[in-house]
This record gives sequence, C-alpha cells and structure tokens, in this order.
Amino acid sequence: MTSPPFTIRSVQAFGYRYPLTTPVITSFGRMKDRPAVFVRVEDTDGNIGWGEAWCNFPAPGAEHRVRLVNDVLAPALAGFNAPEPSAAFEHLTQGTSVLALQSGEAGPFAQAIAGIDLAVWDLHARRQNVALWKLLGGASRTIKVYASGINPVGSERMAEAALSRGYRALKLKIGFDPAADRANLAALRRLVGEGLLAADVNQGWAIAQALELAPQLERFGLAWLEEPIRADRPRQEWMQLREAIRIPLAAGENIASHAGFAEVLREPALGVVQPDIAKWGGLSACASIARDILTSRKMFCPHYLGAGIGLLASAHLLAGVGGDGLLEVDCNENLLRDRFCGPLDIRDGMITLGDEAGLGITPDLASIEQYRTI
Repeated sequence: MTSPPFTIRSVQAFGYRYPLTTPVITSFGRMKDRPAVFVRVEDTDGNIGWGEAWCNFPAPGAEHRVRLVNDVLAPALAGFNAPEPSAAFEHLTQGTSVLALQSGEAGPFAQAIAGIDLAVWDLHARRQNVALWKLLGGASRTIKVYASGINPVGSERMAEAALSRGYRALKLKIGFDPAADRANLAALRRLVGEGLLAADVNQGWAIAQALELAPQLERFGLAWLEEPIRADRPRQEWMQLREAIRIPLAAGENIASHAGFAEVLREPALGVVQPDIAKWGGLSACASIARDILTSRKMFCPHYLGAGIGLLASAHLLAGVGGDGLLEVDCNENLLRDRFCGPLDIRDGMITLGDEAGLGITPDLASIEQYRTI
C-alpha cells in the first residue's frame, strides 16, 4: 500500500524505569528494574507515531539511548521528507555509520534507530487509517503467544501464574546449575502437559558444555533451545551442536545485519529464527527478513523482552507476515508493558489484535510520569 510522502517535524525519546520486587535473572546478569525508551515521531500534518528502543543492558542503557535519539538522531530527521517509511531508517543508518564506528557504539545506535523506525511505521499506518498488521499484509489478526522470562528461582510458581492467565506455552531461563535446570524443566513439563516448552541459555555455554549438557535436555521435548552458545561463535560450532542433538536451535536477537540473517537462513543450524525489531532493523529491515525466514521453512518467532509499545509492534509484525510462530511475552511484572500494549487479553494461548489505525494505542505518558528518569 502506497501513500504520499510525508515530512517529519520532530522526534523525541522518553526514558523510564519501573522498579522490580524480584529481579529478572539471566545467565549473564540481573535486571533490578524494567527500563523503557519510548519514541514519539510527529509529521508536519500533525500525525503522531510511537516506537520503542531496546535498552535492557547495561544498567544505564535507557538514559544513553534517550540521549542518542534526542541529541544526535532527532536533529538529523527534522524536516526530512520521507517518500516511504523505510527511507528514515536508511537515512539515519547511513548518516551515522561512521559515527557509530568511531564511537564503537554500533549497537546503541542501531537500537535507537530501530525505536524511531517503529514510530515512523506506526505514523505511516495512522496516516492511512489502517491497522499496522493489515498494512504489513496480514490475513489474520489472531496470533499465538508464549510466556517468557521464567526465572530459575521460583520458576514453578511463575509458570503456574502464567498458565492461569491463559498461556499454553512456556520458556524457561537456564544456563545455571545443570541439575537445577533439569529439575525446573521437569516441573514445567508437568505443568504445561503437551504444550510448548522451550529453554533459553542466554549464550551461557561454551561449545564443550553445550555438547555435554544439551543432550540431557532431550527428554523434556523442548520446542527449541535458545542461544546455547555465544551468538558470535563460528558457524561450525552451531552446526556441530545441531548435529549432536534432536532439539531445534534458536537464535536471532543478537544478529544485527542483513548478511548475518542471510547466513543463518542458508544453513540448517537454526530451526527457529528470532529477530528483535527494537534491537536492530525495526520494521524496515525485519519485515522482509521475517518473510525470508518463512520462505526458508524455518519458524519466525519475534524476540522481545521490553515494554508495551515494542511488544505491540512485534505482535503486529507476526500477524502481518503469518506463519506458525509465537509472540514472546515476558511474564515478569512490568507496568510499562501492561499499560501500553492493550493490555493483552490472552485466551487459550492466543491474542487478537484490533482494527484501530497503526499500533492501535495512544500512550498516556502522564500516567507513568513517576517512573520517568530522563
């Protein structure tokens, strides 16, 4: 669907932190609060779109991304005439490529640009008065979801709570004590029955550990084993592990280039591919990559562990491209997610998106002002 060009008037980012009573635990660190960077883009006709930039790590990451948007990227887009939404993404990516290299901050720049890109796509859909999932070519507004972010401590309680809220699929964080990991997986398999169960190592194992420990997980019937080794390990290590176990491997949140995704789609190592639209690429890059994932006969499951706007955009992308994948929904407490994604009404493991234009929400930032940090 085409629309007339539009001119961007302003871009602004806002940073928030929601305190947690129980930290979110991964094999490489803990999150003591839930940060969020929301991005607002306005065109010269007064239309507004919303996006979100990944900012989970390091601890001061949210405030840094806000400053990147407001001090570096926003001035570069003021007055920019966009013939179509991806033009802003290309303009910012090319225009800051040397600066990102010089500063050694390719990741933060990519995340800030991704947040702007999501807002531009929301704006683009609102200008045409069409839901984003429809604009992306979706045939069905209903998608499957799974409960993610289940900690190694208290995992059974968290899983029970998720299932009571309508989830039918679970993903556990592992990569800690192997015996405790297996005990947690056994408990979750009992709870979810025949439902989907996955495990995420968060890059926690070396290849030797993975070859030793992964086969011990086959009895749990895992739908996938996510990032068992570092995302940047040589492809032969990923192939070696894939050939050694009967569990599909998953990765993608730490791939940050078209070439990187093309490489994993050419080979059989990954069965599940998980781009994160708020971390790299936004919709401008990741919508086409998602379609390439489906064409390669792999499962597309958007990675997401942030607040509500990025989650909602991920849901629209999954509905827009289709396939049998599931939307990742963090089941930890996070008001910054719940207040800005609907909230999600999960029924029998699925959610249904609406027909409202764009993402379908207008964030009420005043309602979370007490959590704003910058």
